[in-house]
Order: sequence, then structure tokens, then C-alpha cells
Amino acid sequence: MKILVLTRYSSLGASSRYRFYQYIPYFQDQGAEITIQPLLGNNYINHLYKKTQLPFVEIIKKYLERIIILLKKNKYDIIWLQQEAFPWLPAWFERAFTKSKIPLIVDYDDAFFHRYDQHRSNAVKFFLKDKIDKVMNGADLVVAGNQYLSDRAIKNKTKKVIILPTVVDIDRYSTKSFTDNKFFTIGWIGSPSTAKYVSVIHNALREIYKQGDVRVVLVGSGFLKIENLPLEIKEWNETTEVKDIQSFDVGIMPLTDSLWERGKCGFKIIQYMACGKPVIASPVGVNVEIIQHSVNGFLANNSEEWIKYLTILKSDINLRMKMGAAGRKLAEDKYSLQLTAPKLFELFQNILQEKT
Repeated sequence: MKILVLTRYSSLGASSRYRFYQYIPYFQDQGAEITIQPLLGNNYINHLYKKTQLPFVEIIKKYLERIIILLKKNKYDIIWLQQEAFPWLPAWFERAFTKSKIPLIVDYDDAFFHRYDQHRSNAVKFFLKDKIDKVMNGADLVVAGNQYLSDRAIKNKTKKVIILPTVVDIDRYSTKSFTDNKFFTIGWIGSPSTAKYVSVIHNALREIYKQGDVRVVLVGSGFLKIENLPLEIKEWNETTEVKDIQSFDVGIMPLTDSLWERGKCGFKIIQYMACGKPVIASPVGVNVEIIQHSVNGFLANNSEEWIKYLTILKSDINLRMKMGAAGRKLAEDKYSLQLTAPKLFELFQNILQEKT
């Protein structure tokens, strides 16, 4: 089986790394021949996260490389695409290069259709509002990270839709439910683009901090300032991210409740649980499916509940360990690469057989 893998980002991009790159070794072990062509490289990701100069020439070059490789698509058995082949270009252009007798499998872990249909520019909405809908409709299989994304694909009469959560390599995310911290450590991991959600609970974090013996650690947030709240900010690194999470006493995932957020896959929660940490999150989207309230974490609706649950976990180490163990079991049973990789590869085999 020869698979052309068209990711949005290089492996530095979290969505590409966890939805695509971490599956490649298993696929290769099963005999698949993999060709990977990321559209946006590390320089673009650094532009997003570190505000470096936009690598405009490099982007143009990558678009041309994608056109060239798709012109040679008949040498492959399957095209595995992340979200869309050509962002910000119309669906007719995309279909001109992706439409063929070769099975097209498209993956979504965010509500990328809202990037167009909810855009502030009327011109973007006019020309691109149904772009992702058409991509979904033309796919032989849509792999959706959650029910919200699956429902959109079904609405657009996609031939086949499967829900596959974003998962972790459970062997790499080793558990460490007990952490001998001098200060109760409230932890968050993510990217500069999602760090804004930490500010959603700024009042609760300040109140907990006033109790004393508390620190707030943000991994990968970039610069973020919350008035009257000291933040310990760590740069994200793939080699240290598990160790950083293991240093938390509780992992948090605050969100606002809007269309884009409802499409998120709750991956932070899964990372925390895989490390044996209790979690507190906003009851938005898939979060309510992952968290069993009062068993492996808490769902906090407002500032008062955030304060309440943080206080409970701060004062009860046994509860933290119990919840962390329950979360770890859930990660092992439902959100591990070891479970999903064989399922995904079997789907590829089935789609190829059906198409031929």
C-alpha cells in the first residue's frame, strides 16, 4: 500500500504530529510505503508562535510542491489529507488536483469549516464558506476527532465517516500520579494561539493563588500576562513535555463556549490523564465526554466552580491520586495509539478494497 500523506504542518505542528506522524511507524511496520509532504514548515510555525517573519516565498514554494506531487498522484494507492490541500483557495481549485480514482481520506481535529464560514470578512465567507463542506463531500472517508466534526461531515453527505479521537502513545506518557511539589501546581499545556483561554478563569486562578502555596505553570503558551497573578511560563519541547505534565498536581483546560471551541478534541485532557493527573475543564464540546465528573476530574461551569474544585484538589492529595488513576485507565482503554493505530490501518485497507 503506497500512501501519499499531505499534512498541514511539519511534525512541529501538534495537530499534524498527533493525527499523522505518530501513526507512520506503525503503518510502515505493516508494510505501507509512506510519502509525506507537509504544506507549512517549521518557519511558518515559528511565525505563528514566535512572531517571526512570514516565510512568504517558502509558502509559495510549498504550494507549488503540493501541486507537483498531486499531478503524480496516480503512483499512490491512497491520499491521506489533513483538512484541505490548499488553504484559502477555492474548492474547485482543490478538486482539480485531488479528484481521481484513488481513495481520498481526509482528517479533521478542529472545526476548520468555521475558519471560513465564521470569518469576519464577507469576501472570505462568500467565496469559501462551503469550501470544507465540499472537501468532505468529495472524500471517500472523513476521519473526525469528535462528534461535532462528524456531524458536519454527515450533513455534507460524506461517503463514510469515522470518529477517531486524538490519542497519545501510552508508553511514552508514563504515569506519575503523585508529585512531591512544595507548591500546589496548576498546569496547562498548549500553544500561544490557545493560551488566551487561560485568561477565561483569571479570577479563579487569582483567588486560589491568594490561598498560598500555589503556582501556575503554562507550557508552550508564549508570553502571557494576567494581572496580579505570577505565571511560570515554560517553552514547549517535545522531549520534555511529558516530564512537564508529570510535574503538575492538576491539569486544566478552560474554554469559552462558541462554535470553534465545540470542535476541539480535548487533547490536553487526554495528555493530563495519561500522566495520571486529575483534570478540571470547561464543559464544552467533547470535554463532557472525556471527563466523568467527580471520578477522573471536574467540569467547572463558572468562576465559583473553578475555585471550588481547585480548592478541593489542593487540599486532598488522596483524591488527586484516585482521580489521576481513573484518568490513566481511561487513557489506556480509549485514548491510546496502541488501540487506534491498528483500527486506522484496517480502515485504510477496507477503503482501498472497496474502491478497487
